[in-house]
Amino acid sequence: MTPRPVLWFATWTIAPHPDPDAEPITHAMQCATCGEKSLPFEDIEPAQLMALKHAGLTHHDVYREAITRPWRARPAEGAAR
Repeated sequence: MTPRPVLWFATWTIAPHPDPDAEPITHAMQCATCGEKSLPFEDIEPAQLMALKHAGLTHHDVYREAITRPWRARPAEGAAR
């Protein structure tokens, strides 16, 4: 008898990572005109300050915020692994 692979499907859910040891949520700002970026910070204020300083020096006035948030995928309640 030849072994055959078995495939099964389960429903999964995804949500922000709830554990205290999860990596932190970080914020960074990027100039949409020239692409200059701030470092990632856990607090948004240093990233915003970089954007304001950059705007004052360059008159670039459009920025993007990049948020990095850890997420965790798990089998849905009642689903077998």
